[in-house]
Order: sequence, then structure tokens, then C-alpha cells
Amino acid sequence: MAQLTRIGYVLKKHKALYLLMLPGILYYLIFKYAPMYGIIIAFQDYSIGRGILGSKFVGFKHLIEFFYVTPDAWKLIRNTIMLNVYDLLFHFPAPIILAVLFHELKGKWFKRFVQNISYMPHFLSTVVIAGILVTFLSPTTGVVNHLLVKTFGIEPIMFLGMPEWFRTVYVGSEIWQKVGWGTILYLAAIAGIDPTLYEAARMDGANRWQQARHITFIGMVPVMIILFVLSLGNFMEASFEKILLLYNTMNYETADVINTFVYRRGILDADFSFATAVGLFQSAIGFILVVAANRMVRKYSETSLW
Repeated sequence: MAQLTRIGYVLKKHKALYLLMLPGILYYLIFKYAPMYGIIIAFQDYSIGRGILGSKFVGFKHLIEFFYVTPDAWKLIRNTIMLNVYDLLFHFPAPIILAVLFHELKGKWFKRFVQNISYMPHFLSTVVIAGILVTFLSPTTGVVNHLLVKTFGIEPIMFLGMPEWFRTVYVGSEIWQKVGWGTILYLAAIAGIDPTLYEAARMDGANRWQQARHITFIGMVPVMIILFVLSLGNFMEASFEKILLLYNTMNYETADVINTFVYRRGILDADFSFATAVGLFQSAIGFILVVAANRMVRKYSETSLW
């Protein structure tokens, strides 16, 4: 009873804050947690007519079919993993580097102008981004090939028609689109660093590079750890919308990933149970990676998700 009284007191005291939280809580309850009931069909031969409760239970039949019967299963897994590995290697450090560079800019107005320019691609829809890529990378009229021909005298490259170029195009577009927006949390972490640390470093003779390395970078490490652990939750996924708009029969070898396969089987072929089973497999791998990574960083540092 005393515990309930305490909870009621806290809710009443901070009711304005809890009201602000309410829309976010309702969003996750309605659109994230409530649909989890549908995961049941991953273990059924789901029929719309019979419904979830009336469909036949088949256990892990669909997962077994994906791994042992689907001819391109391992290619799909390989392509998904490779895209995410490249994304972690090149996209993840990009906002960290850019945030440090922003911090080192001295002109107040120029700094704001550059930051605003870097944020702009984030607000473009994926359809627009894909359209820009298709136009710019066209082998006949694209500005990229035009510059390559004029500058280096090489033959035009079919960037979106060659499997070996797809990963470069995808990861490069991800960096361009999201790097500016990704600096926000890192700049907030930098803003929380005690200014006296920089003053003491300057008095000890540290140059700007040494200050950035030993103070600015170290101050961002907790945020880097949290974002890295969270990013592992999507390791078996990729930007479905962008890939769907950019892939074609010529670059299928490297562009086709689990998400696009699930779309074709689940939406186009109406095989809902199979698509749900594969999607559940992706989520399970992401969950395992997040838990393992969090346990590891908690062991070797003071920063962790829980």
C-alpha cells in the first residue's frame, strides 16, 4: 500500500512530464508491442480464413525451409551481413569525425551554416534520395560519369548495373544522407565536456589535435558505446526502401537482402507465415547481438545500456 501511495505521489508531482511521455508510450504500445501477437503465425501455416487461432501449428517448418530449401538463403544472409559490416566500418565513424570537425570550427555563423547544410539530406524522403542517385549515376547523362570522363578520360561506369558497385553506392548514400543528423548526439556529448579540461591542456602545451584526441574524443566515448550497441540490433537488416528502389536484375547478386526477399515472399506471394518466420529470425539475431555487446562493454567499461 505504501508503495502504491509513493507511486501516486510521484505521478502527481511530475504529471506534466508523464503527460509529455504519454504519446510516445501509446505509440510503442499500439504499433510495436500489440502487433507482436502476430508473431504466432511464424509457427503456423497461416490462413486468413481460419485466422491466427484456427491455423495449423507447424513449429519451425518455415525457418527450416528458409535455410535448407530456399536456394538463395545464404546469399541473402551474406549480402545483408556485408552491407551492415561496411556500414559499421564507414558510416558509423563518419558522424564522430564530422562532430569533432564541427567542434573545431571557430566561426560561429559559418559553423551553424555548415551544420544546417549537413542536416538537409536527412529530411529528404528515401524516394527522392534514390531518384537523385539514379540521375547522378546514370552512365549516359549522370553528372558523376560526366566528371569521370572529362577528368580522367575513362569509360562511363554503370554504377547501378554492376554488382561490385552496389555496396559502395549504398553505403556512400547512407553516409551522405545521415552523417549530418548523426552528429547531433555527439555534439551534445562534446557540449557536456568541462571547458577547464581544454584550458588545462593548453597550459600544458597541448595543440588542437592533441586536445581533440585526448579530450573531445574521450568525451564522446560513452555516446559512441551506446549507439554502437543499439546499431547491432539492426545488424541483420538493411535500408529496405532504398534497396528496393535501387536494386535490379543486374545487381541482384549483391543487392538482394533478407528484407527484400521477405517483401517478395510476404507481400507479393502472400506467404505470411514464411515471411514472419524469417523476420523473427532477423529480430532474434539482433536481440542476441545487443545483449552480447552490452555484456561485453559492461565488463570492460562503465557505460552500458543496462
